[in-house]
Amino acid sequence: MARMTDEEADALDELWTRTTPEIDMGKPGFLTRRGFTMISLDPVTATWLQAKAAVSHHSPSEIIGELVREKIAVSA
Repeated sequence: MARMTDEEADALDELWTRTTPEIDMGKPGFLTRRGFTMISLDPVTATWLQAKAAVSHHSPSEIIGELVREKIAVSA
């Protein structure tokens, strides 16, 4: 891949500095379609979850899902 010249870099910098890129908000993305919800965890929970994920070789999402399914099974 060819490198930009100083003039090309300056022109590109000028373009992005003076203009606002337009974002196409057409079709919703993957996370929007799946109902993704961001949550925050307290530091103790986050540390425990990271440690459990490292030991079990599962993702934090998998561990949370397992805990939720256990709770559902107990309450059913």
